[in-house]
Amino acid sequence: MAAAGCERGSSTGPTSSPTGPAKAGCPAALAGAEAAVRRAEQTRIAWNGPAGGPAAATGKSVVYVAQTMTNPGVAGTAKGVREAAHAIGWRVRVIDGQGTPAGIQAAFSQAVALRPSGIVIGGFDPHLTSQQVAKANAEHIPLIGWHAVGAPGPSEDPELFTNVTTRVEDVARISADWVIAHSRGNAGVVVFTDASIPFARHKSGLIEKELATCADVRLLARENIPISDTSSRTPQEVSGLLSRFGDSWTHSVAINDVYFADAAPALRAARRKGSGPPFNIGAGDGDPSAFQRVNSGQFQAATVPEPLNEQGWQIIDEFNRAFTGEPPTDYVAPAHIATATNSGGLTTWDPPGYRAAYRKIWGR
Repeated sequence: MAAAGCERGSSTGPTSSPTGPAKAGCPAALAGAEAAVRRAEQTRIAWNGPAGGPAAATGKSVVYVAQTMTNPGVAGTAKGVREAAHAIGWRVRVIDGQGTPAGIQAAFSQAVALRPSGIVIGGFDPHLTSQQVAKANAEHIPLIGWHAVGAPGPSEDPELFTNVTTRVEDVARISADWVIAHSRGNAGVVVFTDASIPFARHKSGLIEKELATCADVRLLARENIPISDTSSRTPQEVSGLLSRFGDSWTHSVAINDVYFADAAPALRAARRKGSGPPFNIGAGDGDPSAFQRVNSGQFQAATVPEPLNEQGWQIIDEFNRAFTGEPPTDYVAPAHIATATNSGGLTTWDPPGYRAAYRKIWGR
């Protein structure tokens, strides 16, 4: 895999269509990818989260500060927090930051002023609200992040009791494995990323590293399109990719599902079938629109979704541990692949077992 620069809106890769061999030259990598994908596509899975913990604390209140409630991931997690708070018997309030730095800072200031038992940092970088974070820390209000920092678990800077998210390594690896398995180890791949975001750049680098474990999976191009520009830039870039690579472009991986929503018009204009190549997988949150594209076979074949509602319940359980002097759990939801075959027509990934498990822990 060739290294590439990070210019805004840049595209890197070969300038002509490569021709791959007829048979996969990576039998070990292919076998490993197929096994990993089979596990990730399972829907009837046993709960592997915490089995014990403190009983429910009483009289607690939580404020969920949302980056913006128009973000499906943020909104889906907030729904889970509300549901779990009702189950455990706490009060919860959601304050919408409206997606702007000023709005998020104002929402966080309002949250601190309410003096709740705990505050959720819902989908934004806590360094954006460093003053409010410092005040909450000084007032000993536990903070729990959802996608607030790059890794799951406790954080010292910023000071978070824990951060709830999937592991980027797991998501990147399984999305690349899906390409290897789906193509039987012989694919021409385009990776869509936003190099202006370190987390996204890291994710796409991990995707490319896993793709490189199979010699006959060729990286045709790395498309650097800022997420803020996807609607304006993606159709044009996709048209260019079709001209450059033609049928050699068989698969795509994107760091967020939104790229495929914006790629669809160009693919449709080129008379590509929605259920045909390039076969696309989103290594993102798995929002409802992504599920709709997957379920209807409209230019997206798979997504790696977050279990948003389950993560909302985990946030409440982690707060309960913080309130009772217990350490956070080390639980991280496993990566899952949703396809039209295993989604059951649903528009979210809601694994079984967690509600009963948490209720049992809390004595509710």
